[in-house]
Amino acid sequence: MKQGNNLKYHFLAFAIVVIWGTTFVSTKVLINNGLSAIDIFLIRFAIAYILLWFVAAKKLFADSISDELCLAAMGVTGGSMYFLTENFALAYSFASNVSLIVCTTPIFTSILIGVISKKERFSKLQMFGSLIAFAGMALVVLNGHFVLNLSPVGDILALAAAWSWAFYSFIMKRIANRYSTFFISRKVFFYGLLTALPFSAFYGLNYSIEILSKPTVYLNLLFLGVVASMLCYVLWNLVMKNIGIIKASNYIYINPVIAVICSSVILQETITLFAIGGMILILIGLYISEKK
Repeated sequence: MKQGNNLKYHFLAFAIVVIWGTTFVSTKVLINNGLSAIDIFLIRFAIAYILLWFVAAKKLFADSISDELCLAAMGVTGGSMYFLTENFALAYSFASNVSLIVCTTPIFTSILIGVISKKERFSKLQMFGSLIAFAGMALVVLNGHFVLNLSPVGDILALAAAWSWAFYSFIMKRIANRYSTFFISRKVFFYGLLTALPFSAFYGLNYSIEILSKPTVYLNLLFLGVVASMLCYVLWNLVMKNIGIIKASNYIYINPVIAVICSSVILQETITLFAIGGMILILIGLYISEKK
């Protein structure tokens, strides 16, 4: 019975990452329609927070100050800091660099958990599988173009995004069993919005009725807010509770695979044999790292 339940959460993790992989295209469409990265982040998190306010229990604060601070830290690391560093990294560096660095998150998460936690360690088999998946992910991201141009500012920001999500996962491990995933996710969206507002004041917002009334715009915003944010954050926190942070994090390697496929179908971008080979390596690596 336990094995069946765990398998259910593995399928759920796969489905969530598939959805997150499609957000690249949705974000690209919204940017092409005149919204900035900060606009998109604030709207999607606001939608998620409002919906969770009606769905989740109306509990305002955690049971202790330390827990409330943990939730605030999760709002920063898994919300404002993660998305803003990733988006600003794209302004200074190449997309291939940023994608490659951000997708090292599972490795950084495993290192962080392994160093601090005694209960969840990175086994040799998991390490081997994770390295194979990372090699495959690199092939997918580079897509046959083996040229990386170093950009210190952009690459450091991308590295900050990767470590930010690693710390989000670690804090989730500490607080997961004390509160419901609905409550935790709602607080993440709240503190993510709160800490992103200073950036919006500095860079300005572009919420014109003309832009927001376009079906392409509001449908993509609803997808990002309702599905990719509210639903996926709640379910991802549930997945981490049940199969562990290290195993859950390894599924992030699938993210660029879905992004490449969606880009090929919707944005007419080419998939090379290198990318196909990378996808196969990712699946092999995941199978090795997830098996007992």
